[in-house]
Amino acid sequence: MSTIARILTIEDDPAIRNGIVTYLEDSGFEMLEAGDGIAGLELFRREHPDAVLCDLRLPGMDGLDVLATIIGESPDTPVVVVSGITVVSDAVQALRLGAWDYVTKPVHDMGVLENTLHRVLERVELLRENREYREHLEVLNRDLSSSLQQLREDAEAGRKVQRQFLPAAQQRFGNYVFSQRLFPSMYLSGDFVDFFPIDANHVGFYIADVSGHGAASAFVTVMLKTLISQYREAHWQEGDETIYHPARVLQRLNRDIRRQNLEKFAIIFYGVIDRSTDRMVFSAGAQFPYPIICNGRKARFLKYKSRPVGMFDDSRFVDHNLDLPGEFAFYLVSDGLMDLLPQASLQEKFDALLEHVTDADSSLDEFIGGFGLDESKEYPDDITVFKIERHDAHA
Repeated sequence: MSTIARILTIEDDPAIRNGIVTYLEDSGFEMLEAGDGIAGLELFRREHPDAVLCDLRLPGMDGLDVLATIIGESPDTPVVVVSGITVVSDAVQALRLGAWDYVTKPVHDMGVLENTLHRVLERVELLRENREYREHLEVLNRDLSSSLQQLREDAEAGRKVQRQFLPAAQQRFGNYVFSQRLFPSMYLSGDFVDFFPIDANHVGFYIADVSGHGAASAFVTVMLKTLISQYREAHWQEGDETIYHPARVLQRLNRDIRRQNLEKFAIIFYGVIDRSTDRMVFSAGAQFPYPIICNGRKARFLKYKSRPVGMFDDSRFVDHNLDLPGEFAFYLVSDGLMDLLPQASLQEKFDALLEHVTDADSSLDEFIGGFGLDESKEYPDDITVFKIERHDAHA
């Protein structure tokens, strides 16, 4: 936590209480102390501490009653039971009443108690962020419903609203730089791109190209963003690890889209970069053209076979791992770009695309400029260009 946490310890043994208070004060906590349950409750109600350490056997008022009262009055305040009672039923009862953790006495290593406090306080912060995120997501969903109505009434207004949900044109995560540009066709865009932090080390990203054009395809891009936002929330709130595993994400998207009976499918590439290991894990739903990786000297396609997302119930997706070089550029483009290439054959188009990826130092604007793309123009199909790069020299 960024501010000093206030901890209330309710312990009837003065020597034990003094040992806990002294150690935790030295560790940077602000400590409050009480020698019995009644005094502890009075102090809790007056001072509103960030967390409570509570013994189970207290004079005047039993520790379980103290625990139940605190949880009833302030369920978001973590209570850690610190007790010498070894009866399993007492520990189970404390946890059922709402205790966040249980540490047995004697506490031979105070570091265990400190780590427990840090863990429950981090969980409090996470729950607060989740609550704010849910509120934000509810607002977002209401806005999306309103926006979809506007799409039916005014396609141009709908396009502007849709673009609001795109990420920034460029964003840095450590020494990784993510850049994107989307050039809609004359219709509402069926392309979408997004990137976001999952935790301190992992960054998720995807590019999607929904079949067709117009409001129906645009609706699916919005639905994709909402679904992936829900997968992220499931991780933060419930510990669901799906968002870290691209193949699982595509499998779940395939199921969720098929359930909607939209008669739409999507070409999707979803990846996660672990910045601590410089490794990318990714999975693709028929991504075309293939992703391009360039190490500053040579560019190559990452080729694989896969099915679109949302087309077949029995589709299966596979995770691929890629160790990222010290300097690299990674490009994903939608198939609308291929329509602009003058070459006759597909292989010639692929060769021309690789020629534009010369090294990891070229900017996304230079790459786009090589194709003459201009936001003021209208194109027959949506065009999305997405780049990830890393330069160790800039770290």
